[in-house]
Amino acid sequence: MDGLRKQQVSLRGASAKEISRDALLEKVTQEREFRNYMRRATTASLFIQRVWRRYVSTKMVALHLREEWQAMLNCHPVPMSRAWISNNLLRPFLFFVTTLATRRQNFDDKDVDCMQICFRILLESINSNDPQRNFCTLATCDIEEQRTWTYQAKKLISLCLLILSECDYSYHEAHQYVVLTSMAMRFVVSLTDLKGWKALNNITLQDADKAVKDLVCYTCSEKSQLYISLRRYLSRLDIPFSSQIKTAGHTDDRFLITASAITLALRPFNSGGNMKMNEDGFLDFQFAAEQYCVLLLTIPWFTQRLPAVLLSAIKHKSILSPCFRQILISKERILEEISKLNNVGRSSSPKMLPPVGWALANIICLAVGVDSNSEDSGKFTQGLDYASYLQVVIFLAKNLLTWFEGVGWIREENQEIQVNGEPLVEVVDTIPLQTQKLSNISYTDLLKPVCQQWHLMKLLILDKDSSIQRADNSLPEAPEKCELTDVAYFYSYMLRIFTTLNPVVGSMPILNMLSFTPGFLLNLWAALEKSFFAKLDSAHDATNFFNSNIIEDSRDGISKKKKKGAAKNGGTKWVNVLNKITGKSQGDIDQIESVNNLSTQRTGDDPSDVWDIESLRRGPEGLGTDSSHLIHLFCATYSHLLLVLDDIEFYEKQVPFSLDQQRRIASMLNTLVYNALSHNIAWQNRPLMDAAIRCLHSLYERDCRHQFCPPALWLSPAKKNRPPIAVAARTHEVLSTNLRSDDSLAISNMHSVITTTPHVFPFEERVQMFRELISMDKVSRRMAGEMIGPGPQAVEVVIRRSHIVEDGFQQLNSLGPRLKSSIHVSFVSECGLPEAGLDYGGLSKEFLTDIAKAAFAPDYGLFTQTSTSDRLLIPNSTARFADNGMQMIEFLGRVVGKALYEGILLDYSFSHVFVQKLLGRYSFIDELSALDPELYKNLMYVKHYDGDVKDLSLDFTVTEELPGKRHVVELKAGGKDISVTNDNKLQYIYAMADYKLNRQVLPLSNVFYRGLTDLISPSWLKLFNASEFNQLLSGGNHDIDVDDLRNNTRYTGGYTEGSRTVKLFWEVIREFEPKERCMLMKFVTSCSRAPLLGFKHLQPSFTIHKVACDLPLWATFGGQDVDRLPSASTCYNTLKLPTYKRPGTLRTKLLYAINSNAGFELS
Repeated sequence: MDGLRKQQVSLRGASAKEISRDALLEKVTQEREFRNYMRRATTASLFIQRVWRRYVSTKMVALHLREEWQAMLNCHPVPMSRAWISNNLLRPFLFFVTTLATRRQNFDDKDVDCMQICFRILLESINSNDPQRNFCTLATCDIEEQRTWTYQAKKLISLCLLILSECDYSYHEAHQYVVLTSMAMRFVVSLTDLKGWKALNNITLQDADKAVKDLVCYTCSEKSQLYISLRRYLSRLDIPFSSQIKTAGHTDDRFLITASAITLALRPFNSGGNMKMNEDGFLDFQFAAEQYCVLLLTIPWFTQRLPAVLLSAIKHKSILSPCFRQILISKERILEEISKLNNVGRSSSPKMLPPVGWALANIICLAVGVDSNSEDSGKFTQGLDYASYLQVVIFLAKNLLTWFEGVGWIREENQEIQVNGEPLVEVVDTIPLQTQKLSNISYTDLLKPVCQQWHLMKLLILDKDSSIQRADNSLPEAPEKCELTDVAYFYSYMLRIFTTLNPVVGSMPILNMLSFTPGFLLNLWAALEKSFFAKLDSAHDATNFFNSNIIEDSRDGISKKKKKGAAKNGGTKWVNVLNKITGKSQGDIDQIESVNNLSTQRTGDDPSDVWDIESLRRGPEGLGTDSSHLIHLFCATYSHLLLVLDDIEFYEKQVPFSLDQQRRIASMLNTLVYNALSHNIAWQNRPLMDAAIRCLHSLYERDCRHQFCPPALWLSPAKKNRPPIAVAARTHEVLSTNLRSDDSLAISNMHSVITTTPHVFPFEERVQMFRELISMDKVSRRMAGEMIGPGPQAVEVVIRRSHIVEDGFQQLNSLGPRLKSSIHVSFVSECGLPEAGLDYGGLSKEFLTDIAKAAFAPDYGLFTQTSTSDRLLIPNSTARFADNGMQMIEFLGRVVGKALYEGILLDYSFSHVFVQKLLGRYSFIDELSALDPELYKNLMYVKHYDGDVKDLSLDFTVTEELPGKRHVVELKAGGKDISVTNDNKLQYIYAMADYKLNRQVLPLSNVFYRGLTDLISPSWLKLFNASEFNQLLSGGNHDIDVDDLRNNTRYTGGYTEGSRTVKLFWEVIREFEPKERCMLMKFVTSCSRAPLLGFKHLQPSFTIHKVACDLPLWATFGGQDVDRLPSASTCYNTLKLPTYKRPGTLRTKLLYAINSNAGFELS
């Protein structure tokens, strides 16, 4: 207690409450800080009072001066001498105007009246030929008068620019202000132009020229804020396409003001060569050029706001070339200044286009010499520095794309920016709301010149002829040469911009132009081929080398017969067009080797060394920037062209590329895409990879229909580092079901490879992967408590053989995904009696194969066969109108899914077009040849028709045969009233193909797909192409490999491989017809097809069981053989074979058994 009291003090005697020392010090400090704050506040308030009193006093003086100034002008005749103007008119005027109006950035009516009077007097003065009355002659007097004149002139210029910045035509009461602005602009234009000065002689001309240059330098400087004022004024101008808005100002005044503003903006350029250094040591001209680019070229719709007669001035090479040079010299600084405009005058919004985007559009409009809406012809501005133009556009486009990525436009692929119902970026910045509502032009319309062929052709000519590249040799900073890589950068960026701005139409206009520009694709590929295939000694040696490594494949659909009509008739016109695209002559085409001459692969060669391109083994990371843009542009353009390139042109005419070149292209893309995906770097360059994947898929799907590449090409990238099947399957399944994983990087790599490029795995491995995925699904179901395989929980069904489809539909259709469970089938014979036998898997296999055989038969009406020789199945369009037709097709989808799930092969294959829909892929015109060859032939005839197509009397309709009537379907709105002509025949051809391949098939495909995916995951199906899906379903060849069957056969009951009956069996089987061997397989296994990967994968193994049949000795000597028939246990894939002694008996009994459609009853 005593210690605590020692640290306490009392300031007010013993009766006061005592506090501690620390609290006392804190309290004293707070009081000291409060006194200091009050002292500063008092000082600040006194300062504010002084400033306010000074302002009030100054304002009162200014008001008094303005009244005296007005009285002076109203009461006395104006003497109009230059001295009076300087001393009596301008001195008080500049004081009260600066005090009353300039500081508050606002003009009242009295200020406007005073300024009108002043500028009227000044205009009369500078137009006078009397040196004593001309205000400008003061610039040639003594030093003191020159200084005064210069000060007053600069003040007047600043005032004029302020007046201009506040001019707004949208206010109806702004007429007087418009007149004032017109007078002010006339004055400042005359003041800064020596030709507008009167009363000069040879003695004073030199001083006057010096004074004008000094004023121009001031105008260019940051102090005058010329370009800021011009930006504010021009941004308020009406856009020509919305000129219906009525303004208060006269048209003449409006044009005069705008013309004067542009004249001031261009004034530094017209005298740029004679401008002096400013105080900081930099050329005022360079600052002016930079400000012009930053503040004017970024105005939305800059060229559309100006009268047409002024465009030639701002498009002149003396204006554009310095701007291009300044942008290329000061890239970073200009970009930084442009980016600051996002926050000037408005809040930045990710929905609005940035200033750098408007700079890009305005420069393209200025570089084009004609109206940007012209579709037929065009040219660049005369004297344009093309190489600098190309580099500037590339620089701005790159930064615009960077901005898109920053605000998320590119990541959100389906986002559409809409203004007035248009899915395009519209007017932004300071454009009035009413202007936005009336606008009927989009931002992409400003970029339309780059979508015109003349634009690209001019740039390609520059690549070949460097003598015309530089229009102005006085610009050493400009690029010396325009190369193909620069053109690739230009259009690569433009493709991405078009796609981002309009996800619906996207880059279609520019791709249409690029695809059909003569020689362009060939030039791009020549550059890429030189880069990636430079090790080949010559094109001839390369052709032999590649052809020597090509394998004839069983799925080669290319006929060895020439397509007669296309080669001889009607194809001349289109061949010539495509020859122009590639730059080939007819003689070159005739010398191209046919695809049918592909050589067989040499034994001992490793084709992976041919097709695995070393420079692409690191994916995009191994590419230079130039190569990346070349590949992106090439892939985007060529994948677009492939959509309209028919098989005749691709395989026989071989345009735009020969088949050897097509193989190299496929090899390049395959290697690039696989390595990008496997190293998880595919999305670091998303546009490049999207285009490469799209082009790769187009080539692969065409090769799947008609082979032009060896199988080794597609397998080569992954040949050395493919993961085990089980690992790949589990990886694929984990990512497909969106499960989380600790090793997400490795899994995502493999998942991307499997889902995007499954063809790098051999077909056999993908089949094993598919079976592994199904095994994993069964394991997961077993862990969930479901019964797998035969057992008490199996679905019991009783099937009448005479009503197999109806009974199956009635009893199984409602199961949906539960059809994955085992089904237990009991058959009822046609006599109505239950058939013998227990179902341990064999009868259910027989049921699935038999129901498929019955339901897919064309006579049943649900499916029909294509008119091609292979008679593939496709849904019958009339099935939609049958009773339960759509439900039946959905049920058949489940039947096929059940067969795939259980590994049961069916006897039918589907049309390529139908399978494409099941795989989620769109079908194009060339697939029509596999569906309706006659229609395809007729459409190709129309496409290559040399005469007037209108003579064929076609319209945009198709007649569909329905039960009992015909239905006319319009291919487009109002199609029955639209005749097919030479101009729209391509639209007709592709509309007809789209109807047959997609629109007509899609509803039926969707319901079949719904049933199929109840059992088979869609991601599993995408492991295969259409041909491979049919192989997965039906097993491919309609015959049995006897050697493979014999090598994988098991013997029981006393038989061995050397038994006499066994040897006789194999001899008889070899002599069977292929159909009889298939019937034998169905008799034993309930399936007529061999296992897809061979008999080693048949479970249980094919077994021959001995059935002992002892004959009496006298019967043997008499030539009698065993009379018993062979039988089968399909559940165990077992053939119960009696001990026949003679091959004839064995053959007869075996044929009788397999044709009796019975199994257990024969026992």
